[in-house]
Amino acid sequence: MYQHKTTIRVRYGETDKMGYLYYGNYAQYFEVGRVEAMRSLGLVYAELEDRYHVMLPVASYETKYVRPARYDELLTVTTHIIEMPNKFMKFYTEIHNEKNELVNVGKVILAFVSTKGKRRGAPGFMKKIMKQHF
Repeated sequence: MYQHKTTIRVRYGETDKMGYLYYGNYAQYFEVGRVEAMRSLGLVYAELEDRYHVMLPVASYETKYVRPARYDELLTVTTHIIEMPNKFMKFYTEIHNEKNELVNVGKVILAFVSTKGKRRGAPGFMKKIMKQHF
């Protein structure tokens, strides 16, 4: 398993009239967690596309709202990769507030697709990088 943490402060423009993080913005926070987790492994999205001709579109997104995140809170986004990528790469995410209370959980599944739009599996170099964590 691989785990990575990053922090995000809730900005005013991301909140609704109640001062809560707007529900649609959690998907963006999940994406920040995924991108930073992959970057910490040496896997950069732009390089995957430009150098290796691999794209990772979202195939599935699930989320559960536990409690609201509020304006100006510093959130910790913890991203877990609990299985080796194959045809898909699955990310499990937990978001906690500054009191370490669970705010949100979710799962995002990405599919491996060539830049020409054809389904494919995870590239060998990626499997090699990931293997050391499993």
